Amino acid sequence: MTNTEQSRNPLSRKDYILSITIIGALFFIFGFVTWLNGILIPYLQIACELTTFQALFVAFAFYISYTVMALPSSWVLKKTGFKNGMMVGLLVMAVGTLLFVPAAMIRTYPLFLLGLFIMGTGLAVLQTASNPYITIIGPMESAAKRISIMGICNKVAGAVAPLILAYFILNDGDAFVESLKTMDETAKIVALDGLATRVIAPYIVMSVILVILGLAVRFSPLPEIEDEPEENIDIIVSSKKYIVQFPHLMLGVLALFLYVGAEVIAGDTIIRYGISLGIPISSAKVFTSLTLAAMIVGYVLGIFLIPRFLNQRTALKISAILGIVFSIAAIYTPPKVSVTLIALLGLANALVWPAIWPLALHNLGKFIKSGSALLIMAIAGGAILPLAWGQLSDMFNSQMAYWVLIPCYVVIFLFATRWYKLKSWS
Repeated sequence: MTNTEQSRNPLSRKDYILSITIIGALFFIFGFVTWLNGILIPYLQIACELTTFQALFVAFAFYISYTVMALPSSWVLKKTGFKNGMMVGLLVMAVGTLLFVPAAMIRTYPLFLLGLFIMGTGLAVLQTASNPYITIIGPMESAAKRISIMGICNKVAGAVAPLILAYFILNDGDAFVESLKTMDETAKIVALDGLATRVIAPYIVMSVILVILGLAVRFSPLPEIEDEPEENIDIIVSSKKYIVQFPHLMLGVLALFLYVGAEVIAGDTIIRYGISLGIPISSAKVFTSLTLAAMIVGYVLGIFLIPRFLNQRTALKISAILGIVFSIAAIYTPPKVSVTLIALLGLANALVWPAIWPLALHNLGKFIKSGSALLIMAIAGGAILPLAWGQLSDMFNSQMAYWVLIPCYVVIFLFATRWYKLKSWS
């Protein structure tokens, strides 16, 4: 560790590495849980006999919790501190995963959705604690590198999660769907009840792991770290009284809302999209993992290219352009090519989150915590926009539904080129 790092970071090298490892494990966990939705959507659509629009409430229930719980999560952390807050988040997530057991036993879709909402609530607390923690725990000069490493942990988990769950719940998906067509109503109910119960064992295992991790964090040597004091507040900032007086922040919230929606659409709808094109479930079940693999490639490129060859704003512009190109091409190309392009949206999406945050929070002074809360609330884009995709898919078809992505990337491009530097609305 350099002298500069030592001056800003009171931890010993051993404690610093241990802390990074623990937080990396947490990022892995919430990446694993988050990207299970990609396989849960087609699974619950079959098990609970849902339309595409209804099945997309899986994403809605999960991501809307971030908007509902962003401010309460901040209150929890003020009471508990970062370390205990992480434990609380993990234990709340365990409650949500455990709720899948009765939901599966009685095959009740609203109960599954409640479990997903509670899981999202725990993740809101966990993310509200761990995102600033990974920034504060070391020197600011290397914060971007730490965030990128955490992103890789998150997306590696996201790549393997749907594959693992699919093995337990949809390993014979194609044969099962075909067999349903020949059953009478009584046999069909029995078969669907059996399909629903397949989720019980993996979610009980997840519940146990989350409880163990929560207790492990509680009794770990993870240090409690305080926020740094605000310094060098711009005179323009000090004259402002309301958070809405910062156009670059409010437009950043809009851009992040649309980005999260686009990211979730790319990851969570691609399996359902592949199935709608006639691709067997046995092949389609890996598609979310391909999207996440493309995001991992994007993160790795970001680590090597930024800031030596690209600045964050240029990377954001390139990401938006790639998003527009891939989306339009996916709408008008043959099925296999189209699915590949949707997976490649992972590459376009990878650097958007880390680029929008610093641009949106720049020069907020005393409003930075409120600004951070608004950005966390923007994760609701992952709840709203997939529903729009689902509705368009039912109205037209799944391929044309990807038109919903175009305005998302256009807004991200405008933020990267103009909106990020606005200091007033006039």
